Amino acid sequence: MEFQIIWFVLWGVLWAVYFMLDGFVLGTGMLHYLLGKSDGDRRVLINTIGPVWDGNEVWLITAGGATFAAFPTTYALMFSYLYTALLLLLFALIIRGVSYEFRGKVDNAGWRKVWDGAILLGNFLPALLFGVAFGNIFAGLPMDAGGYHGSLLQLLNPYGLLTGLLFVALFAVHGSLYAAVKTRGELSKRSAAMAKKLWPALLVVAVAFLGYTQFATRLYDNYLSQPALLAVPLLAVASLLGIRVFAGRGKLLPAFAASCLTILLVVGTGVIGLFPNLIPSSLDPAYSLTIFNSSSSPYTLKIMTVVAFIFVPIVIAYKIWVYRIFRAPVSEAEVLGDRQAY
Repeated sequence: MEFQIIWFVLWGVLWAVYFMLDGFVLGTGMLHYLLGKSDGDRRVLINTIGPVWDGNEVWLITAGGATFAAFPTTYALMFSYLYTALLLLLFALIIRGVSYEFRGKVDNAGWRKVWDGAILLGNFLPALLFGVAFGNIFAGLPMDAGGYHGSLLQLLNPYGLLTGLLFVALFAVHGSLYAAVKTRGELSKRSAAMAKKLWPALLVVAVAFLGYTQFATRLYDNYLSQPALLAVPLLAVASLLGIRVFAGRGKLLPAFAASCLTILLVVGTGVIGLFPNLIPSSLDPAYSLTIFNSSSSPYTLKIMTVVAFIFVPIVIAYKIWVYRIFRAPVSEAEVLGDRQAY
């Protein structure tokens, strides 16, 4: 049982870290055309995420791999039940990667405009679809002994769409702050101003999400039974407010750090509320997929735990090294003078 709990915690941590890291990439990509008033500005924004975006995908692959290895039944049924939705998500991620690489291959304004649209689409759709997916998982899927009784359109329910909007708003603010930290001059000021403009909308969506969650899910049950766990969502609220406080004072790096913490704690709040479920059933709790009825054997989990505690720190050390190497802000002069730039 202890290994199942360990892997549930690791599963949640992997998703939280992925959303924290890829969140600013998605946000910057969504807003790059709006923030960039010229082609030079847009190239600068793309090059702030160019060296790191594909490395961030490692956490997505690891989160999916952890689900496959630790909870194979959940993995199999999730990819069966949500096949079309996950395929759309995959296509959107492919469009994003291709658009970064192809945008600068032809020196033509029309060509660049097409790929700018692809960048917008390839970043907005994953943000929305990830939110819709997790919203439906939080609420539970219509499944029983006969299998899954939902459809793609049923996933686009009010709570799922609200969670999707929450992810979009979180990542938009996150990306704006990242762009403000990683650029200079007017582009940095414009990005900081965008973050402050978007923050009230994020607050409204977050409040609506917290209220609707009470009626659409059972995420609060664990918090009511263990009040000490309320520290996690309360810290999430505090860090969300901290974004506005720091951004209002012009302290962009602390504001970005508060945004990172907000995403980690928001995902943590949802994961804690799910426990011990991985995919609850909205029809009958007896058919929910939990960490106990869908996990691998204890021996498999034991071996995986040893492997994880060896290699996860290596991945973390590598990511710290990469971000340290590329820590300096990006300027237009550097981008225009580098043929290898995006």
